Amino acid sequence: MSDQRQRLLDVAQAEGRLTSVVGAVFDRYGAVWAGGAGQAPGLDGQYRIGSITKTMTAVLVMQARDAGLLDLDDPLSAHLGDVGYGEVTVRDALAHSSGMQSEPRGPWWERTRGGDFAALARANDGSGRVAGAGEWFHYSNLGYGLLGEVVARRLGAPWRHLVAERLLQPLGMRATSYLPRPGAQPGWSVDHFTGIRVHEPLTDTGAMAPAGQLWSTLADLVTWGQVLGGARADVLSADSLEEMQRPVMPDYGLGLMLGMHSGGRLVGHNGSMPGFLAALHVDPGSGIGAAVLSNATTGINPRDLAVSLIEGDPDADDARPAPWRPTVVLPPEAYGVPGLWFWGNTAFDVRWHNEGLELRAMARGNVVTDRFEIGDGGLVGTLGYHRGERLDVVRRPDGSVHHLECATFVYTRPPYDPDVDIPGGHPR
Repeated sequence: MSDQRQRLLDVAQAEGRLTSVVGAVFDRYGAVWAGGAGQAPGLDGQYRIGSITKTMTAVLVMQARDAGLLDLDDPLSAHLGDVGYGEVTVRDALAHSSGMQSEPRGPWWERTRGGDFAALARANDGSGRVAGAGEWFHYSNLGYGLLGEVVARRLGAPWRHLVAERLLQPLGMRATSYLPRPGAQPGWSVDHFTGIRVHEPLTDTGAMAPAGQLWSTLADLVTWGQVLGGARADVLSADSLEEMQRPVMPDYGLGLMLGMHSGGRLVGHNGSMPGFLAALHVDPGSGIGAAVLSNATTGINPRDLAVSLIEGDPDADDARPAPWRPTVVLPPEAYGVPGLWFWGNTAFDVRWHNEGLELRAMARGNVVTDRFEIGDGGLVGTLGYHRGERLDVVRRPDGSVHHLECATFVYTRPPYDPDVDIPGGHPR
């Protein structure tokens, strides 16, 4: 099983173009397996966990409810006064069943330094509603910004202090923090076509922090997964946790994503912020769960990977793909080549990947059909129908790429480009 799980991480790193990915499987007693791929830091490497933060905000709401400081059917206005979406109930905000808008107005909050709650309230007057309460599931980050202020007012401290004092400190989650600690993993975004990485911003999201601000490690997420799985009744009563796990919408409870796997139920949450992906899911019946962290904006479905780590991959063979390596700089032979190209009407996603140019047929699920590598002063086929053939990059006088040719195959930017003399090609 350990080899199967490690292979899952290796495949995710290679196919998802992840700088690093780490994962752990745990039970009610602690981690039972952990691994990593790429530039992986291990159990103690800190990553941003995105919307897994919402599960902690939700637990604070339930703590306040259990203390008699609010009711889940209270309108937000009962705690926040005259604000936009004041008619939304605490329950609907927790379950994304309120119909309120998904994101706060203004600049992209995940990439922008956030302001205080007063500024958030001024910018969102309630006019962005997309549905009535309970009509359908509509994920709302804004709703969790409002909930963070609710618990701050009812429990008498800023949200970030409540998380630390009521959750992290009692649980010994010393590596979970509001801002990144020294040595935390940098957030990366990978250019789709060239494979060149760029840093993503690491912002303090201010009043929106309850929706996705926190940083954590595999080791600490194992502890939090045990909480969500019911192993730490000192943080939240078993009855209140069970209430969170009941569906309000088909696949969502009170701050928890709900699902199934081959062994039973799953509760938990996914997370994403610029440069990071995360997932934490646990079976409340068995207490077995998994956590996944990666410093990439996109590339994997973190929940699917977490579930695969729980279950293993008994049908997997021993073959493992070559690890993905970030592109440092494109070689001159490939300048201007990566991008969308057409052979007739057939679209190809053309990428520079691990020191080679790959053609992926988009209508066939982005399967790699051909690969070219630098040799004999140009790009020579090493895989597929064009193996051994030379790919000619035809450039304009200014050096920009006009079209590509390989053994009478002509690839153009628009389909059947009238500016390119296109002879007949060969069927595949």
